[in-house]
Amino acid sequence: MATDDDFMDIALSAAVTAEDHDDVPVGCVVVADGLVIGVGENRRQIDGDPTAHAEIVALRAAARHRGHWRLDGVTVYVTLEPCAMCAGALLNARVARVIIGAMEPKTGAVGSRYNLLADPRLLHEADVTYGVREGECAELLSEFFRERREKFDPPVDFTPRH
Repeated sequence: MATDDDFMDIALSAAVTAEDHDDVPVGCVVVADGLVIGVGENRRQIDGDPTAHAEIVALRAAARHRGHWRLDGVTVYVTLEPCAMCAGALLNARVARVIIGAMEPKTGAVGSRYNLLADPRLLHEADVTYGVREGECAELLSEFFRERREKFDPPVDFTPRH
């Protein structure tokens, strides 16, 4: 039987696919009854779509698989804490459980800045597990942004020239 680590491994593979097309390496997997029904990676750059976050892409694939927008009972695995848009989509899809790899202290909406999935004023709540394969998820993102900084902000040489 597959574990949370196993499904997060699939999400990490999707994140690498995002990086391959110069998107922020975030991956997401939707699982129902132990079966993967949706996989997504960030596709904002390649699709030119500001809503093409990994969670949205995976939820759309899962809804197509089910033939309905309601995804009751599913578990979602995502390598990075969802933003407010994605947390809202998770709520609207009625997911049961969300498994998060790394936290996002700047824009995270499932524990860092906000916790939309645990707000009783909203239409739905989901169980959340944090830190599954956290080190690997965080390192993938750190390395991506480190490389981008080096590429677009090369170090300045302050050696005096005579």
